[in-house]
Amino acid sequence: MSAETARRVLLAAPRGYCAGVDRAVIAVEQALKQYGAPVYVRHEIVHNKYVVKTLEKKGAIFVEETSEVPPGEIVIFSAHGVAPEVHREAERGKLATIDATCPLVTKVHKEAVRFAKDDYDILLIGHEGHEEVIGTTGEAPEHITLVDGPKDVENVEVRDPEKVVWLSQTTLSVDETMETVDALQQKFPALISPPSDDICYATQNRQTAIKQVAAESDLVLVVGSKNSSNSVRLVETALAHGAKAGHLVDNAGEIDASWLEGVTTVGLSSGASVPDVLVEGVLDWLAERGFADVEVVQPVREHIEFSLPKELRRDLRAEAAQKVSD
Repeated sequence: MSAETARRVLLAAPRGYCAGVDRAVIAVEQALKQYGAPVYVRHEIVHNKYVVKTLEKKGAIFVEETSEVPPGEIVIFSAHGVAPEVHREAERGKLATIDATCPLVTKVHKEAVRFAKDDYDILLIGHEGHEEVIGTTGEAPEHITLVDGPKDVENVEVRDPEKVVWLSQTTLSVDETMETVDALQQKFPALISPPSDDICYATQNRQTAIKQVAAESDLVLVVGSKNSSNSVRLVETALAHGAKAGHLVDNAGEIDASWLEGVTTVGLSSGASVPDVLVEGVLDWLAERGFADVEVVQPVREHIEFSLPKELRRDLRAEAAQKVSD
């Protein structure tokens, strides 16, 4: 095989777990270790089937509503965040809570509360029905209007065009979000922006990497679950930046070998809730079909870590103190 037709994989970096997902998954694992099974989790802790099934095997029980958790038990809130009413439901149900909301989502919640207090109309850019959007909206429902992409802008109405701000879901496409913001600014020239970018660093970094990979790829594979917003956005971003084809797969078992016909370069990345073991499985699958040459494409590096939820840190400190006193 000539160098011109050599098969290769362009492996995007950063990829996979972000700091918020890592924190949330460790929180469930630590809670199981600290308190024993079962530990209840409201909604999927992160949007990944493999992660959820792995935690279920360890003793986590995933529920849709707080009311499904027996009184006196522990419930963990997912990385996507919850509305204040969910905290009140847990209190009424006498539940011990561990809040594993990503700190970057918490930042958006606090922005919503602050702008609502100042009586702004808040235009929340995001996808209807997503857990994160539901949680943020719950902070100030009377002030928040959801804007689901540029197509929604013409329908937006506000009380005072001079007092309006935009916020966003943290896992959106950077390009589409700015397209939506541009359209909103044309309609509302006085629109102000959040104090800092709402789209999380990990989402932006993974999109930056996939853009570079896509420009040289015949096919892009993104490992991630279909209900993972940031994973879906990676495929869309790849197709918009040069990839001839792109697919979202949960694991190597979902890849169709026919996708490789005429392909010499495969781009590979994974969503922010995907453990790297699933990417390794795809690399093995590709190597078996002649794509053994792997080149890492890393335009940015990540060094961010988040501490565990305060409830776990408190109990870990208490346990350590008890051991010292014993």
